[in-house]
Amino acid sequence: MNIMNRFPIIDGHNDTLLKLHLEGCSSERLFFSKTSVGHIDLPRARRGGFSAGFFAIFCPNSSGPMLPDFEEYMTEDGYDFPLPQAVDYDYCNHLTNAMVADLYRLEADANEKFKVLRTADELEELIHIETVGAILHFEGAESIDKDLNALHVFYQAGLRSLGLVWSRPNVFAEGVPYRYPSTPDIGSGLTEPGKKLVQECNKLGIMLDLSHLNEKGFWDVMELSDAPLVATHSNAHAICPISRNLTDKQLDAIADSNGVVGVTYAVNMLRPDGKLDTDTPLEMIVKHIEYIADRIGIEHVSLGSDFDGTTIPDELGDVTGVPKVVKLLKDRGFSDDDLSKLTSGNWMRVLKETWK
Repeated sequence: MNIMNRFPIIDGHNDTLLKLHLEGCSSERLFFSKTSVGHIDLPRARRGGFSAGFFAIFCPNSSGPMLPDFEEYMTEDGYDFPLPQAVDYDYCNHLTNAMVADLYRLEADANEKFKVLRTADELEELIHIETVGAILHFEGAESIDKDLNALHVFYQAGLRSLGLVWSRPNVFAEGVPYRYPSTPDIGSGLTEPGKKLVQECNKLGIMLDLSHLNEKGFWDVMELSDAPLVATHSNAHAICPISRNLTDKQLDAIADSNGVVGVTYAVNMLRPDGKLDTDTPLEMIVKHIEYIADRIGIEHVSLGSDFDGTTIPDELGDVTGVPKVVKLLKDRGFSDDDLSKLTSGNWMRVLKETWK
């Protein structure tokens, strides 16, 4: 039995739906067949032990690039990308509906090899079979109106995880710009509609993702939410002091809530120098996992790749490289029980506590 059969992965974040949508090509060619396009397709997911994941819907800026050119803002002291402008609700709502439809078309065409998950029981049943599971996640709440009518519609359509922001402001909260070195203490906290959104997600059983949220917003959610605190794709600020990573104080709060951090493979969030350098060893992923586990316990750290949405180490390559990370962890002394929690058990626990 290989290592990934023993430790199937629940992954905290990918942007594969957006990549498929933007490619505008046949899902059969790009998802159901093995390709070299992006980081995830169904055959590669199975080979990499990817059992289920949070499939994000993200609305890019309606014009211009999502982020400025990295080199344009790089200095000897670091970088500070300007925060992108807020985007229009109608544009985001329309695009989100189209991508939710894309997800369900994939499920319909998959011949039971790909399934959208709505309950923890469905996830638990699926994790040791060949079917790949998808948890519908929104990366940023721009497609939800401030009266929260769309939230209820999207919940009925399968939404089970919501990031309040991406790295830009919206009607609910403010995201952090990409700034290195910097703490995440940038900008103001949740708006009144944002506070209502947190409370309504708690009532419905939608998991809240605090990745990309600034620090004041993080503490507002901590005060308001009765669910475990979660960051689906963030790392340790103590190792890489970029604004997107979590401070020790934030890590402690996540543990106190019985929550979890999904460690991301984004090179600029792994490296101590914050550089967008793909010549980044896999040991850097292990170091962030070890740091968080040592700080708050193995029960509160998992995997949150950001596949198809970020720049990852060359040595990792794509989803088929994840077994290398698991093997490195085992070689570093992580027990089978530790690895079981890290690869799937911690996500399972948090979702059981959160979903209604």
